[in-house]
Amino acid sequence: MEALSNFTTLKVGGPAQKILHAQTEDELIEFVKTADKAGEKLLILGGGSNLLISDAGFAGTVIKVESSGSSLDYDPCSGGMIEVSAGEDWDKFVALTIEKGFADLESLSGIPGTVGGAPIQNIGAYGHEVSETIARVRAYDRKKGEITTFTNEQCKFSYRNSIFKAESGRYVILSVSFQLRKGVQSLPITYVELANYLSVNVGDRSSVVEVRKAVLQLRGRKGMLIDTSGADSNSAGSFFVNPILRKEIADKLPPEAPRWVQPDGRVKTSAAWLMEHAGVNKGEKLAGAQISSKHVLALTNSGDATAGDIVMLAKMAREKVFEKFGIKLEAEVQLVGVDLN
Repeated sequence: MEALSNFTTLKVGGPAQKILHAQTEDELIEFVKTADKAGEKLLILGGGSNLLISDAGFAGTVIKVESSGSSLDYDPCSGGMIEVSAGEDWDKFVALTIEKGFADLESLSGIPGTVGGAPIQNIGAYGHEVSETIARVRAYDRKKGEITTFTNEQCKFSYRNSIFKAESGRYVILSVSFQLRKGVQSLPITYVELANYLSVNVGDRSSVVEVRKAVLQLRGRKGMLIDTSGADSNSAGSFFVNPILRKEIADKLPPEAPRWVQPDGRVKTSAAWLMEHAGVNKGEKLAGAQISSKHVLALTNSGDATAGDIVMLAKMAREKVFEKFGIKLEAEVQLVGVDLN
């Protein structure tokens, strides 16, 4: 049995009972159907970048999605409609769209994982989310045993959420279609840190090439890029989501706490800020697990961590935040066989 640590960016995870590599869409569907028919537990694995698997491993079938390919339907008026297979590397796809003269994905540069994983979490960074560009998602519905196509609205996107995450395990994403602009100017820069880095005002646009370059540099400084040269980057990216609070709860935070008012009146704040002001420190270690020395929101494997070590470190961080602010942080990473409660 092969260790799942070989397939995760945290480099932890015990053995899998069975690992299958689906290199085509047809293989992916067939593997899923076979596992479901046999009543086997099933884990769909993309880039392994948003995943914490227990040291006990997975007592079932793991299907690694490795399907590739894309097709472009270009309209001079509406831009490009690009359908991309679920197994394609996300950042390589972003780089390709910019190389081909398209815009809108530049702020999402450097996010590890696959295209198929992007709509599940509704990945986002630097003021933009992938839901802004997704036109359709094709998925295999395990409950109905058929392929279903979701429009953007039917995906029920919200902050780090979608129907695919809300109904976890039901849908296996096959491909994603993106509607992108043809052009060299980025989407409006809405994130203050990125605007300052580019020396532009919030709301301005910049070159997509320059925005991608800046985002990659900023992510690198924070240890949010996959970097095989250092253990400090053996992480799952942001471990916790930014909490969205009822206004009366947000009003109890210190005045300097970050606040972003949401359309429904609730208030989003920064998980990293809460952790730092609750006494969680960069570089802090617990056994083989470590808070990144670059960014407090990244929990890392310093070289010999177990999944249990990372769970203990995550619990410690959550407890400190809860004791200080009464706010319970929720994991952004997918937890397999482990529990933070």
